[in-house]
Amino acid sequence: MKVLVINCGSSSLKYQLLDMETEDVLIAGTIERIGLKIEGGEENVIIKANGGKTVYDKELLTHTAAFNEVKYIITESEHKVVDSFDEIDAIGHRIVQGGPNYKHSVLVDEKVAKDIEDLSPLAPLHNPAHIQGYRACLDVAGPDMPQVFVFDTAFHSTMPAKAYMFAVPYEYYEKYKVRRYGAHGTSHKYVSLRVAEKMGKKPEEIKVITCHLGNGSSISAVEYGKCVDTSMGLTPLDGFMMGTRSGGIDPSVVTFIMDKEGLSPKEMDTVLNKKSGVAAISGVSSDDRDICAAQNAGNERATLAHEMQAYQIAKFIGGYVAAMNGVDAIVFTGGIGENGFWLRSRICSYLDYLGVKIDEELNEKTVKGAEAELTSPEDKIRVFILATNEELMIARDTQEIVLNLNK
Repeated sequence: MKVLVINCGSSSLKYQLLDMETEDVLIAGTIERIGLKIEGGEENVIIKANGGKTVYDKELLTHTAAFNEVKYIITESEHKVVDSFDEIDAIGHRIVQGGPNYKHSVLVDEKVAKDIEDLSPLAPLHNPAHIQGYRACLDVAGPDMPQVFVFDTAFHSTMPAKAYMFAVPYEYYEKYKVRRYGAHGTSHKYVSLRVAEKMGKKPEEIKVITCHLGNGSSISAVEYGKCVDTSMGLTPLDGFMMGTRSGGIDPSVVTFIMDKEGLSPKEMDTVLNKKSGVAAISGVSSDDRDICAAQNAGNERATLAHEMQAYQIAKFIGGYVAAMNGVDAIVFTGGIGENGFWLRSRICSYLDYLGVKIDEELNEKTVKGAEAELTSPEDKIRVFILATNEELMIARDTQEIVLNLNK
């Protein structure tokens, strides 16, 4: 079986075609700046195939046009990997917000698509784009192509009410389903399964804290294979400070700033989501590479931003150790989780009381995409760097659902 995995943003489309017999990636890439004018030299089409990378520019005004380009790349271009789109058995989509009702991946029909569209207020940057991607695939591949939605929130659906409820009037939960949903669930699920494999254990035998650290970041407590708590809340804004997001703050800060600055709710939302976090504290950038360079050059605000990040993450880890009454493994994944050796080291320095001592030399040497254990197999709490693979998880779920259709 061949599964095409699609992850759509408002102006982007990421794709990956997998052969599920071997779980090998046949071709992958990204189309950026969808719907935007392409100026000379802006290479917005990226293809990764046969160990190489090709880029070129092409103005694609809709997601349907972008998906048609993906079809051309896969079936007709010099990089083609199949002779016909008919050789693809199914399409799996990453969906950020599935709400309280979608606790598992599902085959898509119009009702499902409408439900996910209606949840857009909980993920305004993501869900509308996901639906555009689904409809683009429908236009190009036709109604006979099975399409599956795989939800970031599904892995977190096992949280107990004591973890997902907010202490606001209960009627808001009843009327609007205001609660903690989490995000990055597909990544947390993958690395929690992978770390069990690395430890020679079953997921049901271990307690794991998974740290997905990137421009958007979240931490999950995974007890015996099930998520029992996670840092992101109603939306991906909650938790700890991120690239441009504030993370959890005193709610009165919001109303205080709105009053002082005369900001509307939408303007305040922009401040918290796009003008806060590491970028705001450092005054440099939201990119961790820039923060590291500035810190190494002696920039005090860049150092403060990093120190705040490490401190907040360590507090979440400590809290989840308490919530699960112990932990067997801590996993770092995501762009910063895999690359940020300074941040990993600083976070682990707060965990001495647990007996966590990492191999600092190995920590500095490990590069993105590699897997490494920073502790010893004999240690009570083991620390790992694992590359996440959300696309593979989406493809596996898609394959399972499609195979069950044919039974």
